[in-house]
Amino acid sequence: MISINISPTIYILSIFLLLSASLTTSFSIQNNFIKCLSINSHVPIPSTSIFTPNNSSFATILDSRAENLRLTEPSVPKPVLLFTPLNESHVQAAVICSKKLGINIRFRSGGHDFEGLSYVSFIEKPFVVVDLANLRSISVDIKTETAWVQVGATLGEVYYSIAEKSKVHGFPAGFCPSVGVGGHITGGGYGSLLRKYGLAADNVVDALIVDANGRLLDRKSMGEDLFWAIRGGGGGSFAAILSWKIKLVAVPETVTVFTVTRNQDTKLLYRWQQVVDKLDDNLQIRVQMLNINATVITTYSALFLGGADRLLQVLQVFPELGLTRADCIETSWIRSVLYFDNNPVNASLEILRRRRFSNRFYYKSKVDYVQEPIPEMALEELQKRVLEEENPVIVWTPYGGMMSRISESETPFPHRKGNIFKFNYFVGWLDGNDENDARHMNWVRSLYSYMTPYVSKSPRAAYVNYKDLDLGINKRGNTSLIQASSWGLKYFKGNFKRLVKVKTKVDPHNLFRHEQSIPTFGLKR
Repeated sequence: MISINISPTIYILSIFLLLSASLTTSFSIQNNFIKCLSINSHVPIPSTSIFTPNNSSFATILDSRAENLRLTEPSVPKPVLLFTPLNESHVQAAVICSKKLGINIRFRSGGHDFEGLSYVSFIEKPFVVVDLANLRSISVDIKTETAWVQVGATLGEVYYSIAEKSKVHGFPAGFCPSVGVGGHITGGGYGSLLRKYGLAADNVVDALIVDANGRLLDRKSMGEDLFWAIRGGGGGSFAAILSWKIKLVAVPETVTVFTVTRNQDTKLLYRWQQVVDKLDDNLQIRVQMLNINATVITTYSALFLGGADRLLQVLQVFPELGLTRADCIETSWIRSVLYFDNNPVNASLEILRRRRFSNRFYYKSKVDYVQEPIPEMALEELQKRVLEEENPVIVWTPYGGMMSRISESETPFPHRKGNIFKFNYFVGWLDGNDENDARHMNWVRSLYSYMTPYVSKSPRAAYVNYKDLDLGINKRGNTSLIQASSWGLKYFKGNFKRLVKVKTKVDPHNLFRHEQSIPTFGLKR
């Protein structure tokens, strides 16, 4: 064996030179991208829209719109540049420069991305984040029952803007007001109106995008195949979305909400599974299972599009719930949004316009779809496992109604007829470190494994808006169709092949890419 002695001075000098080279490279990339932006934008870009890691505001802006603290750790890769465009031309320039300079680009609208793929890259270096928070205009037209909504707007802002114009219109999107409209609709998007009107993506009639060549396109100019793909095919694969034209839906002036709590009642849970997807389309009863002070608590929360007396009549098929008139709160649809965000129904509607997250923590989530009632024995074991974790939440979202009447291929979102409900296994924690992260994530993975016999099969379905990197990831420069099928079929089932076909046509060089983006048939990058 040959021994080579390197003096400490030479070793330190080598490290210094490597770091200097890295910093020089990063500076060169930043400088080139900034110059490219100024050349390719038809509208001047203010310096206050561009942030590099040397800027004092860089970390604050990057992390402020990252809901999952697990993705803000120092060890997590950071972009070389953060760009906050002010108009459409700025976004076009960003796409053009990404293509010209060969730099991976990520688009963020709200920051609720469960695995942070809109602002973190584990496979691409360097990368740039384009934060679309400034593109947030909302134009509601009650006469045509539509609204144009820019992707940086939040769901709360959309609901608020609709309510300003009408008491009898709403939009079937998510429960959480701080979610960004852009990413929410690209994956489908669901909320309390799911059983009545389907997904948010089911109620989109037009869109404005920037394609892989930097062109500004609407539904007519992009074509029906691409318009189909962006409404449920997941964000970051086909184009940069700028605006959605949404179709407003009818809601009554009076709706009814309730939340009732039951302790460790597996018989009631089993009965819920038997009836929940067959109830009146105007009623959604969602279940949450939690560990409160070492006791499994199950809450049944509901929205009914109508008055309390009619609700009690509808629930005569589910007497086991034991709902009384005293449990019911009559209110307006817009105030039901406050209610499901854990606010009093009489709270100020201004809450809906808050753009900051009310709570941030470390978390990991996994999803399943259930097509046959889970037996009581398995429910009892599920409750035991809930007691093993400090802050678990298992959410049961019922399907049926309109979701069973829309074809699996109508949009890329395929989870329609035949699903009783969707499971979301969720665990959150505040004490982030390697040991705690592993412990909590192992719990949710173990639970997911245990539930295998009781959930959908071939494929075991998943929801693309709740991304799960456990299902697999792309490799840098080698996006394999076979590898991508490991998650693509779970998210999209038979629609995956059509999504790949659209991707190959509109983005053959794979400009829009991330860890779970749609691949092309033959990678040409």
